[in-house]
Amino acid sequence: MSKVTDTSNGLIRQTNEALILSAAEKVFARTGFGGATMAAIAETSGLPKANLHYYFGSKDVLYRAVLARILNDWLVPTHGITARAEPRAALEQYIRAKMDLSAQRPDGSKVFANELLHGAPVVKGLLATELRQLVREKAAVVQSWMDAGRMAPVDPVHLFFSIWAMTQTYADFDVQVCAVLDREALTPQDHDRATEHVVSLVLRGCGL
Repeated sequence: MSKVTDTSNGLIRQTNEALILSAAEKVFARTGFGGATMAAIAETSGLPKANLHYYFGSKDVLYRAVLARILNDWLVPTHGITARAEPRAALEQYIRAKMDLSAQRPDGSKVFANELLHGAPVVKGLLATELRQLVREKAAVVQSWMDAGRMAPVDPVHLFFSIWAMTQTYADFDVQVCAVLDREALTPQDHDRATEHVVSLVLRGCGL
């Protein structure tokens, strides 16, 4: 019985934490860290404010958890970039995954961008360690593809910078994109068109 109870409690915790993190992502994106309140996040999540403090303790801890989740979700799609992978398929999969995140989780991208614009006081350590190491590893894979004549020569590190810039602009600067396209909000068709454009541009630039 205790195992069933433990499992049930674990699922409840996971569900509540996911609700809180998603709500916090929305609130932080709209008000920034300084303007966000635990009360507003609780209201957005549909959970009592006490739950937020129970699971995360403070707004600072919750903000760090939100940033960590965003970065993790962005890095997962890089797992397909391996030496044995087919370059075109691996890069296309990565770009499409990043474009999907921009369409489905624009608030996450905005929270992270705002953190960087303020000097990355919370995630600077992660950027200089985990992100740097991952980019070095994946850049080495891209370099191995070039050395084997499997793709055109490009700067492998700056290739990732370019992909980040092109994919995240549809989240971070959606207001600008919507203004130019004369939209109230980007439609699924707009995202599809943008995705095909970015995929085509990068692959052609890589000789793929």
